[in-house]
Amino acid sequence: MVRKFLYFVAAIIILVIAGGFALIIWSSELTRMAMVPRAEFVEQQPFDQNAYLDPDMWYSRPGIGMDDPARWQPATRGAQRTLPANTTSGQNYAVFFIHPTSFIDRTQWNAPLDDADSQRIARVYLRGMASPFNQASEIWAPKYRQATFGAFLTDSPEAKAALKAAYADVKQAFAVFTASVAPDTPIVLAGHSQGALHLLQLLREEVAGKDIAPRIAAIYAVGWPISVNHDLPALGFPACATSNQPACIMSWSSFAEPADPSQVMESYSQSVGFDGTLRGNSKILCTNPLTGGIGGVAVAARNLGTLVPDETMSNGELVPGAVPARCSGEGLLLIGDPPQMGSAVLPGNNYHVYDIPLFWKNLQQNVADRVAAWKTAQ
Repeated sequence: MVRKFLYFVAAIIILVIAGGFALIIWSSELTRMAMVPRAEFVEQQPFDQNAYLDPDMWYSRPGIGMDDPARWQPATRGAQRTLPANTTSGQNYAVFFIHPTSFIDRTQWNAPLDDADSQRIARVYLRGMASPFNQASEIWAPKYRQATFGAFLTDSPEAKAALKAAYADVKQAFAVFTASVAPDTPIVLAGHSQGALHLLQLLREEVAGKDIAPRIAAIYAVGWPISVNHDLPALGFPACATSNQPACIMSWSSFAEPADPSQVMESYSQSVGFDGTLRGNSKILCTNPLTGGIGGVAVAARNLGTLVPDETMSNGELVPGAVPARCSGEGLLLIGDPPQMGSAVLPGNNYHVYDIPLFWKNLQQNVADRVAAWKTAQ
């Protein structure tokens, strides 16, 4: 298994959210020692075939109502608060969103679905990351037995098994999603970090070249590096070249300046691409969320609204014109001087946990434009 590229996420981000304190671990080796489970992997028994027909297996799905975290609507600074979106007033498209890692327990390799802390953190993530899709007529975000954070710091057989088990849940949920959405409804696929990793596997195995592929209006695989040469050709969809191109992939990883992506790039270069060869120094796909296309430079004035969280990271407001965006030569998204987003910034000015909130309002507009373009193309 690839030794995935986020050595400090749990140490600095998730503990901040979960417990209100920061733990800084300076060495990759110490991080692995602290976060990688030492327990044997426990085989995850498959859910019953109809398990995801149960609404309790979803954080978001039609019928949940006002408790649906993805339906949260932030206020805009200086403007009157708007009402939350709902499942009847939005545009006619369906979203399948896979949340990022919210489980850091090192006593087991996969999160149990009754783990209160990881579920609470997952809901916080969905409020900030799935809410830009809240104009959709349907949003589906499954619970799944995610791999613990430490599984991304080792190439051990246990780590491979944990990721395989997590993906099996996502795949099962996706099958229920596709069977539940009306056949003429366009589909948007989205995920962040671990969620993006599982989304990329779904694309390769369950979407590309399958009957469902023509229904895909847009794909947002954010916070996970995609090699232009070694990964993108296997996904079955092109990168988004323009802001209104349908059926394409948006992907970016955010760094403020001065950026030090050495940890990210070292792990990325040593990883194996979807074509079976080392990714090496191959360029990472960087689609600019402010321009809607590959690469490019956009000034802060083009940012329609950054979701700036409060201290709890469970609430916040949209601030227009907060950050610019430009793609670096290696394929990272640079956002200028470090914005004040809270305490969950990683070493090297890595704004990983804020990849989506930084461009909240532009993403909301972007997905609407791509769905409209998809419908026109039909």
